[in-house]
Amino acid sequence: MELSEADFTAIWLTLELASLVTLILLVISTPIALWLVRSNSRARPFINAVVALPLVLPPSVLGFYLLIAMGPHGPLGKFTESIGLGTLPFTFAGLVVASVIYSLPFVVQPIQNALAALGNRPAEVAATLGASPLDTFFRVTLPLARSGFLTAAVLGFAHTVGEFGVVLMIGGNIPDETRVISLQIYDHVEALDYTQAHILSALMVGFSFVVLLLLYGIRQPAGGRSWT
Repeated sequence: MELSEADFTAIWLTLELASLVTLILLVISTPIALWLVRSNSRARPFINAVVALPLVLPPSVLGFYLLIAMGPHGPLGKFTESIGLGTLPFTFAGLVVASVIYSLPFVVQPIQNALAALGNRPAEVAATLGASPLDTFFRVTLPLARSGFLTAAVLGFAHTVGEFGVVLMIGGNIPDETRVISLQIYDHVEALDYTQAHILSALMVGFSFVVLLLLYGIRQPAGGRSWT
């Protein structure tokens, strides 16, 4: 039993997509989480609900509305066409945008929880010592909340790797372009090639187990007692 060239291509494309999406999510999720923790705005519950929406929406519903928004008559599609990028559906760039939206709560919420548990006191002390907001974040907040950021990165990466419905709606299952590992497994099953489907599925099971080990390792302090 060996992986085919198409299998390796799908694996590489999946890892490329998940890595890029995770980096983007960490950048955009951090200010969102900071605002949600520290803001007293009346819009806070609304923003919280919007961020968490992908957790409860069926992937096909989210994928459908993203397809409409990214299409030639949608607001995002009109914008990308106006700047010469064309439309995003059925492209790798479209997968990136859709994956960022779909995995957003899996990155925002761990960071938000870590910052909420940390509280405002460390930042206030740093401010009294003359530290700028940027210095306070990188030298105080980030090191103290690192477990939350690590959890967010692992969850964001893993969730992107496991996507199916949204990537099928937006990517269209194009070989070497948008066919990620979940779609490759689907194609093997459709072709009744259960041996190849089993190999890729077993890799996904192993990957999921490693992800869980990492998450429990991150949450387990040196003393042996979990903070959850």
